[in-house]
Amino acid sequence: MPNPRSAALIAVFLVTAVFAPQDVGRAADGPDDSVEALRRQASKARSELEKATTEMEGRQKELASSQVKLRGTLKDLAGAEAELNRIRQPLARLANTSYQQSGAVGSMAIFGGGSPDSALRSTADVTLLAKSQQALVDRADELQRRRRELASTAQDLQSRNAIAQTRVQQQIDGLKDKSARLTKQLNVMLNKLSPAKRLELGCDKRLAGDAKKFPNGLIPAKYLCPLPQKGKELRADAALAFYKLNAAYKRRFGRDMCVTDSYRSLSEQHRVYAERPGFAAVPGTSNHGKGQALDLCGGVQNSGSVQFNWMEANAKTYGWLHPAWAYSNPFEPWHWEYGTEDDQ
Repeated sequence: MPNPRSAALIAVFLVTAVFAPQDVGRAADGPDDSVEALRRQASKARSELEKATTEMEGRQKELASSQVKLRGTLKDLAGAEAELNRIRQPLARLANTSYQQSGAVGSMAIFGGGSPDSALRSTADVTLLAKSQQALVDRADELQRRRRELASTAQDLQSRNAIAQTRVQQQIDGLKDKSARLTKQLNVMLNKLSPAKRLELGCDKRLAGDAKKFPNGLIPAKYLCPLPQKGKELRADAALAFYKLNAAYKRRFGRDMCVTDSYRSLSEQHRVYAERPGFAAVPGTSNHGKGQALDLCGGVQNSGSVQFNWMEANAKTYGWLHPAWAYSNPFEPWHWEYGTEDDQ
């Protein structure tokens, strides 16, 4: 049976083995659909991995059960041998006694020049001379029969287990080869993705719900997704919406959006509030601390600019808005938030 190290390899190799080569090719066909295609493959991979793992565990359990049976059989065989050895001396004495009796010449073969089988066949003669020893002779006969059966069973189990081990090892080797081949294909495909698509691929929207459970400004890093703008982060759902907004902005203006602030930790909120008392939100109440607010530059910070007007016309399409308060109290054309006014 494969050792724990081999069993661990199985799980590792199955991770990439479940990606069929034809799926990999389809995922790279269209750059706009590549991320969603990869997400579908990941979902398919999870279900296929669970199925393959269950099948592999079943084979492992069957092999382990057979090995247990083999060990039990060998133990029983050793026990039968040991008991037979213990009664050899009483049988030898019985044979010697029968030899000294007239008409019992053939019975000396029990432990004489003949084999144990031929000796046990002579138990009929011994019985005529030593009925009180019949139980001992019968037990020896039973042990001899049991020993032959156990030896045959052990040989059969050893043969079948060797074949099973070979097949499992062949499957592991096959998965290793397939893993190496498909990993290479996946890496080629991933290398063709733009940096923005890579970010989108690594941002799990399901984390957004958990992020909302944490206090304002105290969201752990694992629940935030990086933006194309270095050092900037947002809650997963806001980040995914921003990726699309940023892509549309880049198509219009030829460059990424300019971001001066995004998610803000509680300590950062205190720093900003100390620098701008009366203008910055009270620490612990800012939507920056929720990971759903941005401060923009590159022209957006100027009300009436081409960039600001574009944002007003297009941001809501991607789930972003310029809140009503930011038009007057205080006036902050650079401040934009993800969600609706009811979410704020």
